Amino acid sequence: MSQFLVLSRRRLELFSDNDFERVLPAETERVRELYAKGVVRQIWLRDDVPGAAFVIEADSRAAAEACVAELPMAATQLSKFTIVGLLPYRGFVG
Repeated sequence: MSQFLVLSRRRLELFSDNDFERVLPAETERVRELYAKGVVRQIWLRDDVPGAAFVIEADSRAAAEACVAELPMAATQLSKFTIVGLLPYRGFVG
């Protein structure tokens, strides 16, 4: 199982507040489901731009991309998502 850092940024330049408000309840519910399943390991709101940063676990990059693509904010293109693969920190590897 690999971990991935996912950064989302709301596409405020293309969509209105009402667009986001319509989709946010479904996004919140889906993230809660993924958290309960252990896919989303941690999640934060970003301080620099409207969006989130979260860590997910998946078998592969393709699986991580598929998981993110199914999020309501991704499916509607309201947010842009960047997925970064994570490797173990050398200082902690035997």
